[in-house]
Amino acid sequence: MIKGKVLIVMSAARVWERTDGSQYPTGYWAEELAAPHEKFVEAGYTVDFASPGGVLQPLDEHSADPAVAGEECGRYVAHARKALEEFGPLLKLGEVESADYAAVVLPGGHGPVVDLFQDADLGRLLIEADREGKLIGAVCHGPAGLLSARDEDGNWLFAGRRMTAFTDEEEQLFGTAEGAPWLLASRLRELGADHVAGAAYEQHNIVDGNLFTGQNPASSTRLAEDMIAALR
Repeated sequence: MIKGKVLIVMSAARVWERTDGSQYPTGYWAEELAAPHEKFVEAGYTVDFASPGGVLQPLDEHSADPAVAGEECGRYVAHARKALEEFGPLLKLGEVESADYAAVVLPGGHGPVVDLFQDADLGRLLIEADREGKLIGAVCHGPAGLLSARDEDGNWLFAGRRMTAFTDEEEQLFGTAEGAPWLLASRLRELGADHVAGAAYEQHNIVDGNLFTGQNPASSTRLAEDMIAALR
């Protein structure tokens, strides 16, 4: 029995420009897309994919490397690729209406710190979803997309909310902190979020009302499970 629809909003970025002008290849992180998709489908939801302009972002190859992403990464890569292929062309973010969905999910990879953090269409969607009491989930670098939700005066919708995201420590351990234009956890705190960090690369999730966040790839499954429990 279909229970409703969930929207996964992907970045469209292929590269992350560094402060020295170099370009770091990026893409969607397989586990962060596949694990929520798998859980929502198992629970009876249909899942749509959208991105800025409907552009299909490539896979972040780091998320296909067992030495980086763990022994199960191959399963997540296969699931993500199959789900995206079966869905077909992504929806254009600017044409999506929050009223059509029970929940919005923002997976990571570094792309959200390139485009989604300032995407006006995503900002509109998140403001509408929050106003309607819809669930909003974001994992790892996905919470960068939350930064897009600003009112006409520039006030951030999620200021004062409890959340987690990929930490500065994790960025340093991953080797991408040096040269980053800005660090996600620090930016969230600067703008007024109550950012709560857990241990590096261990599952850590925060629920604050209709806002569900996970710190890293290991938090992706729990993010979806928490959201499904709330939807029930």
